[in-house]
Amino acid sequence: MNIEQARFNMIEQQIRTWDVLDTQILDLLLVVKREEFVPPACKSLAFVDTEIPLPCGENMLAPKFEARILQEAGIKKHEHVLEIGSGSGYMAALLAHRARHVTTVEIEPELKSMAAENLAAYGVTNVDVVLGDGARGWEGSGNAGAPYDVIVISGSLPVLPDAFLNQIKIGGRILAVVGEEPVMSAQLVTRVSDIAYNTVTLFETSVKRLRNAVSPSRFKF
Repeated sequence: MNIEQARFNMIEQQIRTWDVLDTQILDLLLVVKREEFVPPACKSLAFVDTEIPLPCGENMLAPKFEARILQEAGIKKHEHVLEIGSGSGYMAALLAHRARHVTTVEIEPELKSMAAENLAAYGVTNVDVVLGDGARGWEGSGNAGAPYDVIVISGSLPVLPDAFLNQIKIGGRILAVVGEEPVMSAQLVTRVSDIAYNTVTLFETSVKRLRNAVSPSRFKF
């Protein structure tokens, strides 16, 4: 396999056609080598338009999804980012190239170790990989950047907990997939004041649910 040709084809045929047109994002996908974050047994799938299996029953998100979320987040170099769900560490590596600092939270010890090792091997130094359950928000302990400028939730939630809304600054953004099968949508939530938020639906999708996510009330009146 010609890796660079496969990477080029991924960008041109999958990612551009999914409305990812920011040249800085497209250039970043050339710089951060996706194949370095894929499990060895799945190297041949690194540039395929599919989710890639990870240990513990989790998945690495499809390339076009990662690129679109990165574009919509609009991260600036001075900003602090929180990611929920580290996976292999690839999304954290992309975020780290755009941000000042990234805190990525992973509930599975095996994946936490994988992400930390992949990021260290790749020379990424502005990411803290933390073991914990961030499905309902993340306070952390003494973590730099809280409240955050951007929160990226790499997994779906039936509803977006208020804790996340309270953990972004005014002007801060949350990228989350909200809903339940068969209806889920990627949303961009921007905090516009102390009490007001603006929500934009970006696209429909289907993403594995975060473990221990809050379920909506089933009571009807």
